[in-house]
Amino acid sequence: MVGTAGKPDPFMSFRFRVEIDGITFAQMSEVTGLQIETEIESYEEGGVNDFVHQLPKRTKYQHIIFKRGITELDQMWQWYQDVINGKFERKSGAIILIDATGEDKWRWNFSAAYPVKWSGPDLKADSNTIAFETIELAHHGIKKDS
Repeated sequence: MVGTAGKPDPFMSFRFRVEIDGITFAQMSEVTGLQIETEIESYEEGGVNDFVHQLPKRTKYQHIIFKRGITELDQMWQWYQDVINGKFERKSGAIILIDATGEDKWRWNFSAAYPVKWSGPDLKADSNTIAFETIELAHHGIKKDS
């Protein structure tokens, strides 16, 4: 979508969907952890006093965290329970950013993921908020589809 002065408008962060092993989980409320960081090593060169070389080392991927309202669909809970019980199943998936017309615009694929943490809702008798669950996935990296 083109905004003022012919410049493209940025995509809105609330238009997204999540796929895991080809199944769409449209009911996700929040996705965090789309973060990649490359460690650096400083190298001080003799005779060069105005800067220090910064050389890339290992790249690390943060855990992806999904937050959603709890419903009768308990696939995420069952997947984590399987990990706890020794049924270690890695899955691939994607986080897809969608434009205002419903077209896929950015797709971050993750591979070999499995749950490493599950958090349940805060339950309060004096509240009328949605009960959320959070699941954290370790994975082998994030790649962007063009």
